[in-house]
Amino acid sequence: MLLPLLLLTLAQSPEYIRAGNPQDIVTKPKPGYLLMGGGKDVEEAFQWMIEKSNGGDFLILRARGTAAYNPFVQKIGKVNSVATLILKNREQSSDPTVIDRINKAEAIFMAGGDQWNYIQFWKDSPVSKAIQKRIDAGVPVGGTSAGLAVLSEYYFSAEHDTITSEQALQNPFDEKANVGTGFLKIKALKGTLTDSHFTPRKRIGRLAAFLARLNKVKGIGIDERTALLVEPTGESRVVGTNKVWFLKLTEAATQLKPGQPLTLKNIEVQTVDPNQTFNLKTWSAPSATTSKLNIEKGSIIASQ
Repeated sequence: MLLPLLLLTLAQSPEYIRAGNPQDIVTKPKPGYLLMGGGKDVEEAFQWMIEKSNGGDFLILRARGTAAYNPFVQKIGKVNSVATLILKNREQSSDPTVIDRINKAEAIFMAGGDQWNYIQFWKDSPVSKAIQKRIDAGVPVGGTSAGLAVLSEYYFSAEHDTITSEQALQNPFDEKANVGTGFLKIKALKGTLTDSHFTPRKRIGRLAAFLARLNKVKGIGIDERTALLVEPTGESRVVGTNKVWFLKLTEAATQLKPGQPLTLKNIEVQTVDPNQTFNLKTWSAPSATTSKLNIEKGSIIASQ
């Protein structure tokens, strides 16, 4: 009986894979928020985050996957250590050793995958509270794809799998269009909802549908191989190879009912290229390309 019990215990243990110095050090990190749009990771963004950590211990959080980020981060910059912590269920989010490792991190990055795993395993758990504590202490935090989704004040939960723009525009209240809030509190991202893989997966329509439901919330869509580096002041900079999209409603939807296609006019769309800046506080950028997006009965009919 002892061997099966031991194997069961090991199967339920969080995976922790560490590279570099096995001993923790304490550095004085600087706050910042790395928003990455998925696809190939942006090395410049990780360099920025490593610099923010002041060479401390870099922690990757995920619910599935491998420790592939460990050698990637080590190659990019000087850190005391880089470790991957894989939490596969809700119970592991209460493990004291997990919380201790989060508490000792000078940088925290949430990998891609399925954001519903992060929400169902971590929200309102000791893990999310520990991450919030590190944010409040000035530790830089970032995420890509699913990890990006849970950084903003509001999020698309993916509880019932993903949803396309076409589906969301035909019925913004589709059960797949589930949006939530309260995972983390980052002041610079207050009142925003983020989305990833933006251009290749044609997600501007679904982001507009989410914003129509949430009303006064603004949207940030980030292309693949692209990241937005956000300072606590709200100043941000685009790095990588593609664009970041900033959406803001200028008027309420004229048709927004369950089971009916969305009608929403004059959505303000600003796009910002790499090496250009955007101020999240003023929601403006001197270099942004600005246009208007119109949706009529579930179809994008005009973009100026």
